[in-house]
Amino acid sequence: MSKLAHYFSYDFVWFALIVGVLIALCASLFGVILVLKRFSFIGDGLSHVAFGAMAIAAVLKITDSVALVMPITVISAIIILKTGQRKKLRGDAAIAVISVGALAIGYLLLNLFPNGSSNIAGDVCSSLFGASSILFLKEQDVILCAVMSAAVLLLFVLGYNKIFAVTFDEDFSKAVGIRASLYNLLLAVVTAVIIVMAMELVGSLLISALIIFPALSAMRVLRSFKRVIICAAVLSVFCASMGIIAALLLSTPVGPTIVAADIIAFVVFAILGKFVKI
Repeated sequence: MSKLAHYFSYDFVWFALIVGVLIALCASLFGVILVLKRFSFIGDGLSHVAFGAMAIAAVLKITDSVALVMPITVISAIIILKTGQRKKLRGDAAIAVISVGALAIGYLLLNLFPNGSSNIAGDVCSSLFGASSILFLKEQDVILCAVMSAAVLLLFVLGYNKIFAVTFDEDFSKAVGIRASLYNLLLAVVTAVIIVMAMELVGSLLISALIIFPALSAMRVLRSFKRVIICAAVLSVFCASMGIIAALLLSTPVGPTIVAADIIAFVVFAILGKFVKI
């Protein structure tokens, strides 16, 4: 406890916790929708795209990589959504084509243009599994994350009823005048934004865990959509907080530690689900 109290006397720990909680909250809310629409692997695909974009930013020596990564990831989300609606290339195939291609091109670029780095393997590993930079955030990074998270949460709250309708029955939504295609597009774009925010926290390969695990855990026990949303949000925030604290105390990588906390929570809820259904 004394070691933990010592850590909390530093601003960087609070910054990491704030960013971690905000990202986990946003990811869990929209994660429930992605899981219910059977489109949860869009997070995995877009995370690979974001890695490829980061590699391009590194080659071009762009210091503010988000300025390049964000638009590329958003455009890829739109492409995945549009191509996934075609009969010739379904959603899972579209995700596989774009994600694997982006991952391969990103790693190839880092090897062809090392940009003065003598530890390419270490740089790639940090990008894929999360870097320690989450513990060295600046105040402006926290403010940017807070603004983006507020926009995502506001969109979810204001569009809750229509999002609910589109999630469960697109045909009914269209019949009552809801533009289902627009909300699907917004879902893809918001998912891309969340992924770019989460890359510093857990790395590109582990982002899907933030999106999928809290939603699946809540669904093991709860049946109501609203209850699942609330439970997934609380659980995601709790696991992110505990993961960051455990990583500080145990000197483990932040990203994998958060994912490990999510896995433990999933196992617990899966066991509870055998006996309790609310």
